[in-house]
Amino acid sequence: MSGKILIGIGGWTFEPWRGVFYPDDLTQKRELEYASRQLTSIEINGTYYSSFKPASWAKWRDETPDGFVFAVKASRFCTNRKVLADAGESVQRFVTQGLVELKDRLGPINWQFMGTKKFDPVDFEAFLKLLPREVGKLPLRHALEVRHDSFKDERFYDLARKYKAAIVYAHDKDFPEIDEPTADFTYARLMQSEEKVKTGYKPADIDAWAKRARGWAKKGDAFVYFISGAKVRNPAAAQALIRKIG
Repeated sequence: MSGKILIGIGGWTFEPWRGVFYPDDLTQKRELEYASRQLTSIEINGTYYSSFKPASWAKWRDETPDGFVFAVKASRFCTNRKVLADAGESVQRFVTQGLVELKDRLGPINWQFMGTKKFDPVDFEAFLKLLPREVGKLPLRHALEVRHDSFKDERFYDLARKYKAAIVYAHDKDFPEIDEPTADFTYARLMQSEEKVKTGYKPADIDAWAKRARGWAKKGDAFVYFISGAKVRNPAAAQALIRKIG
């Protein structure tokens, strides 16, 4: 393999995880510390809704071990708009709020678009031009999570390659499933875990995801997140995949 496989979940605060993933006696302020030692990555979701001060980003960095990596979900104010070309100010506000404080813990930024957002080649390229390649001399990697079938278009794949942005592979019955190598990393969100299965996905499915993740890693780092679905089972699914990858 030429890249690392980083596996995790979305966020780290979810009350039903207590007693299932988190020990009953663990204080809430130590949840990130604990989760980051059971998993190898976490997608920060709160940044989609709110901004955070630099001190918060630094605190998240300090609570996690060496080798752990965060993905960061970009602000909805950047992506949930009629004209993406007008997002410049919002993009700058987002990337300069304190991401640089994560230092070597910073992984890709996930720019998620609404399911109603259709592919407009001109406007979408204008948006891609707004995405900075670095912040405070820290390189930035960008992933594009699109949710409308109009993005299943070679023109979109070509634009992603041109700007070296990964297209998020979304395993969900409601979203387009696109597995195109457009960057030097892969970003996958697996969203069909089942509550009746203790590990979210059946052992055969975990085996299949492990095989696929190894294939992605031949092209660079692979970030794999268990998101949505039966959320209470997602930490167990991530841990099962980590064990399988070895």
